[in-house]
Amino acid sequence: MNAYDEKYLDDAMKNLGEAFDYAVNACGKSADAFASLFITTGMADHYGKGNPKYVTGKTGTELAMDVFEKSGESFRFPASQIEYDCSAEYWAGWILAYYQWRTGRSFREILSKINMADILKLYPALHEASEEKFVDTIEKKIANQHDITKLQAQRKIYGCSQRELADKSGVNIRTLQQYEVGTKDISKASAGTVIALARTLGCSVEDLV
Repeated sequence: MNAYDEKYLDDAMKNLGEAFDYAVNACGKSADAFASLFITTGMADHYGKGNPKYVTGKTGTELAMDVFEKSGESFRFPASQIEYDCSAEYWAGWILAYYQWRTGRSFREILSKINMADILKLYPALHEASEEKFVDTIEKKIANQHDITKLQAQRKIYGCSQRELADKSGVNIRTLQQYEVGTKDISKASAGTVIALARTLGCSVEDLV
């Protein structure tokens, strides 16, 4: 089932492409870092549901600025560009928006399976191919993946190492590693541990358990 009415799709693709281009090539962020902020600020949830305020009511540059501001990033925003239709980053955001619409999955779920760096690696081979070719390629990649725990998936979305997550959450790194590989059941962890991890990763407890 498609995520929202197709009439919003063209704007959604162009604006997310512009947002990634601006975030990376104007603001100097990595595509994965911006994707993490897009998700943890809650903007991705609105976008993924086709909320017109976000997919058509803002330019991609304005969307990126909103993401940075909501995340607490403080810097002088560079001027917007005139055209956003050439870079690999533009294509990655553009095709990500299509894939999300086409599959109906949330951005959080998608980016727990494949990150922006992986999508960017597909640019040389797929940027002139059809959107459906990209969908087929990603579906095959996901199908071939070994199962990973929810905690590991959320950590990858957030973009930090196990050590960084342990330090920020206050959870012992050995315990964290055991939860990630499944030798310890995170559903049996204390409420305080799971809440600390969820708060650090910007997700819900349900996303981990």
